Amino acid sequence: MIHLVFLKNLKQSIMLINQFEIWIADLNPQIGTETGKTRPVLIVQTNLLNNIPHPSTIICPITTNIAYDSNILRVHIKKGVANLLENCDIMIDQIRAIDNKRLLKKVGKLPNDLSTKVKENIAIILDLD
Repeated sequence: MIHLVFLKNLKQSIMLINQFEIWIADLNPQIGTETGKTRPVLIVQTNLLNNIPHPSTIICPITTNIAYDSNILRVHIKKGVANLLENCDIMIDQIRAIDNKRLLKKVGKLPNDLSTKVKENIAIILDLD
């Protein structure tokens, strides 16, 4: 039993995570206005930290509740892009760090044009210019 726990922890510690990949993550328990559920998330953390490996990861949750009139707080993804099964929005305003143990499975990688849009929108909401 101890060996199985060790192997599970070893697997989690060597999990390769890259910026702008989409992963399924368990965001429960939810508190207040935080996004919960098991859902896709976008890895926005720099690969400088991802390659260490760092014990937590900065992400933006993804939702199927599309806000078509929101072009700064959301980045729209069409069905099929990055292996997503539905039209989705990346929730830029819900950016947060999560423990890597919440990351369950890699789904796909965001294309460069959408990665650029995510960077631009994060810079706007965090006033980084």
